[in-house]
Order: sequence, then structure tokens, then C-alpha cells
Amino acid sequence: MNERVNPFASLTEPPVFTTKPKAEKPVEEETIAKLSEQNNFPSRQASKPAKVERRKMRVYRTGRNQQFNAKMTAETVARIYKLADEKKVPLGELVKLAIDALEREGA
Repeated sequence: MNERVNPFASLTEPPVFTTKPKAEKPVEEETIAKLSEQNNFPSRQASKPAKVERRKMRVYRTGRNQQFNAKMTAETVARIYKLADEKKVPLGELVKLAIDALEREGA
């Protein structure tokens, strides 16, 4: 009982595995698309999302390295970016100018 049984002793040749051939489609996809359009079947494909207008990149070397995050409405964000573009300053400088103006007004 000291010898182990060889499980592969009865195999003379290793089995050969092959891939199955790809089944051909009996109907062309164009025909299916045409039939679905004629019978008003909805498509399962997601519709393309509306293209969002991207802002141009703002790259300023200002030495600012602290981050400040705040939740705002879309209108407020648009106003902030519009002001920054009009004054041609980075967003951090615009916030600094706004804080300076608020302090002057309060004093």
C-alpha cells in the first residue's frame, strides 16, 4: 500500500481539444434592422448622450497649492467661470478678489 496509483496509466494518447466553428447567422443584421424600423420596435442600444460643452483649460502657475471645494448650482458655477474669463484671472485669484471686496464692504 505504499505505492500510489497512477491515474493516467490507462491513457495512451492525450485527448485533442479543438474549438467549435462559429455558427453563421441565418439572417443579415441589415434585414433585421430594417424590419425593426418598419414595425416600430425600440432599439436596445442606449441613445447617445447630449454633447456637453467643455470649458477651455485654464493653466496658471500661481504657487497656490491648497484646495477648496464647495457645492454650487450650475448657474453659480457658470457665473464664476464667466467672471474669471472676463477678468482673465485664475479661479483662486477671483475668490481672493471677492473676499477682499466683501471685507472692504463690511468695514
